Amino acid sequence: STRVIAVTSGKGGVGKTSLSVNLAIQFSKKGKRVVIIDADFGLANVEIMLGIRPRYTMSDLIHNDMSIDEIITEGPMGIGFISGGSGVQDMVNLDKEQLRILIGKLVRLDTLVIVDTGAGISDSVLEFVLSSPEVLIVATPEPTSITDAYSLLKTVNRNKEFIPEEKKIQIIANRVSSKEEGREIYEKLNIVATKFLNIHLEYLGEIFQDANVSKAVIEQKPVSLAYPNSVSVKSYQEICNRMTE
Repeated sequence: STRVIAVTSGKGGVGKTSLSVNLAIQFSKKGKRVVIIDADFGLANVEIMLGIRPRYTMSDLIHNDMSIDEIITEGPMGIGFISGGSGVQDMVNLDKEQLRILIGKLVRLDTLVIVDTGAGISDSVLEFVLSSPEVLIVATPEPTSITDAYSLLKTVNRNKEFIPEEKKIQIIANRVSSKEEGREIYEKLNIVATKFLNIHLEYLGEIFQDANVSKAVIEQKPVSLAYPNSVSVKSYQEICNRMTE
């Protein structure tokens, strides 16, 4: 009964954490129980965005023999989150076996799990992407963001454990000025992924450029709660609707 969604990107700073947090809030509004996993170990992005200091982190699960339920921190709208810790070096250096044990524990959560991965092609990112039936790749109009997203797909495709038929990979275009610009980002990625990797991507939607997102981050509140009538919030709502259809 666990639904696991990995939110990832090739390039950092494209809005993964904002998407993860605001999608969680939109799912919560629909009555879903949601837990966000902050899998960008050592950087603590989710807790900063929520303005909440957790008592426990993922490190307590691995090194202090605590249970999953014990390390979940409650956030707004009843969403839970598990902190990856801030400046925790032992989490950054987890080996593949430790990562797989960790993922095995996380997927036992009887809830909707949103995994906010790090950016790039590190072992932890690849393990979470390979372990998640649904993968959301966030890209912006920047050429480096699109190129790095393709590099991530290429690296995943080379892994012998990757089975395209068992995974839904969807593109979300962030910080776009129009629907056409968002669709263009998807088309660029899908053409090369289909031609060179034999991977078909789906387009989940776009999130419009919105100054309120940056304001909400500074205020350490999700934009869905701080500025609920913002254009970006309507985008999050539409994407959530598509994911629950």
